[in-house]
Amino acid sequence: MRNLKLILSYDGSDFAGWQIQPDAPTIQGTLAAAVGRITGEIVLPQGSGRTDAGVHALTQVATFVTESPVPTGNLVKALNDILPSSIRVMDVQEVATEFHARKSARGKTYRYRIYRDAICSPFLARYVWHYPYPLNEQAMAAAAARVQGEHDFTSFAAVDPERGRDITVSNVRRILSSSWERQGNELVYTVKGSGFLHHMVRNLVGTFILVGKGTLNPEDVTRIIEARDRSAAGATAPACGLYLVNVEY
Repeated sequence: MRNLKLILSYDGSDFAGWQIQPDAPTIQGTLAAAVGRITGEIVLPQGSGRTDAGVHALTQVATFVTESPVPTGNLVKALNDILPSSIRVMDVQEVATEFHARKSARGKTYRYRIYRDAICSPFLARYVWHYPYPLNEQAMAAAAARVQGEHDFTSFAAVDPERGRDITVSNVRRILSSSWERQGNELVYTVKGSGFLHHMVRNLVGTFILVGKGTLNPEDVTRIIEARDRSAAGATAPACGLYLVNVEY
C-alpha cells in the first residue's frame, strides 16, 4: 500500500465545494472518479479542509491510499488528462503512512480579493468580490489586526452541517497574522491561522466591510469576538473572492 500526497489547484466556481455530494459536482468527487479510472480502485481522497461552493484553491492538499504501482510522475500526467481544466494536480508524492492531509495540518493561509474599481471585467468577476463603493481601508486594516491571537471565534462561525450545534467542540482558533493590503485596483485580505471555522474567513471579511462603511468601528471587532454570537458580526462575504493559499505541516 502507498500513501500519496497530492497538491491541487482549482477554480471552484462551477463546483459545490470540496466535499462529495450525491447530486452535485464537487472537487473531491471529481478527483475520486479520476483516480478510480486510473487505478481501478474506489478511493475517497481526503483534503486538508472543505472549501465551500465557489471557493478557489491555489494549494489544496489531499491524500489517499492505493495499491496502484503507477509512478507519481505518470499519475500527475494521467490525472490532468482526465480532470477538467478547472482542476489541476500540481504534484504527487509518496509519503509516510501516518501522514494525513487534514489531521497532519498545522496551519493554513487564506486570501480574499475585493475589486475596488467602478467596472469589473467579466474575465475577473468569478475570482473577486466587486465592491466599488466607498470604504475606509485604514479602518479595515485596524479592525483586521484585532483578530490576531487566540480567541473563541463563535461570532464568526456558521453552523457546520457536519457538526450541527455541538457546543462541546471548541471554536477557539489562533490567528497568527491578519492584514489588508492595496494591490492596484484590489483590496486584499490575507489571514494565517492554526485553523478556521465554517465560513469564518468570509464572515470576518463581511464584518470588516461594515467597519469600512463606518457602520462599525475597529474597536467593535473585539466586542463582537467577546459576544460569541453569530448575529453580532457582519454578513457572509461572497465565496468567489476567497482562496486557500497554503497549508502548513
